[in-house]
Amino acid sequence: MLCEGDSHDDKPGTSGSLNNRMRVHTEDKVYKCQLCDKAFKVFSSLTTHVRVHTGDKPFKCQLCDKAFTVSSSLTTHMRVHTGDKRYKCQLCDKAFSQSGNLNRHIRVHTGDKPYKCQLCDKSFGVSSNLTTHMKVHTGDKPYKCQLCDKSFGVSSNLTTHMKVHTVDKPYKCQLCDKAFSQSAHLNSHIRVHTGDKPYKCQLCDKAFRVSSDLTTHMRVHTGDKPFKCQLCDKAFSQSAHLNRHTRVHTGDKPFKCQLCDKSFSQSTHLNSHMRIHTRETVKSELSGDLKKHVLRRKGVKPNVCSECPRCFCTADKLKSHLLMAHWYI
Repeated sequence: MLCEGDSHDDKPGTSGSLNNRMRVHTEDKVYKCQLCDKAFKVFSSLTTHVRVHTGDKPFKCQLCDKAFTVSSSLTTHMRVHTGDKRYKCQLCDKAFSQSGNLNRHIRVHTGDKPYKCQLCDKSFGVSSNLTTHMKVHTGDKPYKCQLCDKSFGVSSNLTTHMKVHTVDKPYKCQLCDKAFSQSAHLNSHIRVHTGDKPYKCQLCDKAFRVSSDLTTHMRVHTGDKPFKCQLCDKAFSQSAHLNRHTRVHTGDKPFKCQLCDKSFSQSTHLNSHMRIHTRETVKSELSGDLKKHVLRRKGVKPNVCSECPRCFCTADKLKSHLLMAHWYI
């Protein structure tokens, strides 16, 4: 049994049908789902609901492999095949197969944005855009690149990023040897050569090559910190700053030294650490120079040319010789 209640007979003309119609006008929900806490006024609504739990989709499209839990969804889907777009916009010439799509489109004309963010003052005309926006506050980036360590809040950004890993870069710079997978990236790059900074701040004299840098900069003036830590009450103006801060909580140290076993939570800390090895390298190079000096004094020339009988006391002199005398190799 999946329900509790009286007669399940809701065919027209029966007492069950009359009872069902009467319940529409009352708050009485006698048909209770045994798999969750939902209840319904009409037995057919319970039957439809149970398919949420069972995964049953009895209404199958005869033209493709899609199937649906309710007949109305199949009816709507069939318009994809027939091209029927009965819901027409009265403000332009667009038409839609579903009323919900028309309602969403109407907001383009009216400017209505009913989906409001509870953490900042932004609002959106489409609920999915609000869902995407919320990742700005949470720092959630579920779409991870399988070829590098980058991740993204929306799948389309990952799709765009994947072009970085492809060989195909048809947009070539005429001023240097760089090439790009997207024309927009080439346009941004050209400004490196021209010095053009078209995105100007209206509150100070700063200007930027790309619009995203201006957006980030504006938070200096507004004090806006949309990137909020979920583990404490800190907030940040840039997602990179939130990511760096989160490592304080997680203990993650992704920046690893290639010369020893130390690792760091910030790249700047790794850069500072590398100076330890640089000083050691300088000392090593100084000792190497002393060895070269001793060899020169003794007349030892261990670097033999592979193309002629000449010998040299240093590898650099051998390299220079090869470039000058044997450049054709």
